[in-house]
Amino acid sequence: MTPTWRKPAGMLIILSLIAIWCVGIVSLSAVVGTWPWWLQALFYLVAGIVWILPLKPLLLWMETGRWR
Repeated sequence: MTPTWRKPAGMLIILSLIAIWCVGIVSLSAVVGTWPWWLQALFYLVAGIVWILPLKPLLLWMETGRWR
C-alpha cells in the first residue's frame, strides 16, 4: 500500500478549517458578549459542536478518495 497525498492535504484542510472557524467565532465575541449568559453559553456550545460536521466527508475523502 503506497501513501497518498490526500492524508497530508486533508490534515492541512482540517487545521485551516479550525483556524477559520476560530477566527469567525472570536470576531463575533463583541456581539455575543452583550447577550445574556445563558444565550452566550448556548451559542458557544453550538459553535463548539458545529465545526465537526464538515469533518465526516473530509475524513472519508482522506481514506477512500470519494466524497460520498
